[in-house]
Amino acid sequence: MADMSPLFRRKPPAPGDRIVTLVRKSGCHLCDDAQAVVEKVCADLGVPWEQKDITEDARLYDQYWEQIPVVLIDGEQHTFWRVNEERLRKALTGGSV
Repeated sequence: MADMSPLFRRKPPAPGDRIVTLVRKSGCHLCDDAQAVVEKVCADLGVPWEQKDITEDARLYDQYWEQIPVVLIDGEQHTFWRVNEERLRKALTGGSV
């Protein structure tokens, strides 16, 4: 790999360059559980995160209504229903899952 072109030796983004989005709705106990994990992991790694309410966004509702809570990393779906702390941490730091 040492002779590989720099174009092909991409490093994963640093945790601070990522964004985690929690798609949730009010009154959802799984959403509350997911938020606790997202808050903890993002605080530990210095990763910004946001939450979006599925009831306030028709596009999110159409796409994810059966899966909430949904966690997105940089806009790509990472997981849904239950958030595994170790798996989220590895995804954000470039570790193997």
